[in-house]
Amino acid sequence: MTDTQRTGTQRTDPTGAQRRGRRIMMTPGELDGFLAEQRTCRVATVGADGAPHIGALWFVWDGTALWLYSITRSKRWAQLRRDPRIAVVVDDGHEYGELRGAELAGRAVFVGEAPRTGEACPELDAPERLFAAKYFGMDAMPHDGRHAWLRLTPDSVASWDFRKIPG
Repeated sequence: MTDTQRTGTQRTDPTGAQRRGRRIMMTPGELDGFLAEQRTCRVATVGADGAPHIGALWFVWDGTALWLYSITRSKRWAQLRRDPRIAVVVDDGHEYGELRGAELAGRAVFVGEAPRTGEACPELDAPERLFAAKYFGMDAMPHDGRHAWLRLTPDSVASWDFRKIPG
């Protein structure tokens, strides 16, 4: 992934004039820190009829991919089985001048057994360790036999930090 993809897509208006996006997008380090500290994201999937479905999930960021722990009997899971396109928004802030966030888009990849019962899967060692520490304050991931892992290695990332707006 290029630095531009990691820190934000530059959006322009139809005439080609640059908007303020480049000034307020997060640096790679800021984005990594932001995604590591946030707890909830909103996940958008595409239904069979083309309608979006949006729901909240917990996640971890490993510096390259967003790891989502989803119930396997959910509408989200069924939609991603049919169409793996996914967009995720993570944001924070209450007042306008403190809004910040990131939108990550790409294709979801199913990793490990579904539902997850703890079968050995080296690819899940790091995300499960991060997730267990972040949400449960534990060293090891508890498995409930209802959830499983999705990995989003984003094709594009747009980020913003309104705290960078002067004045």
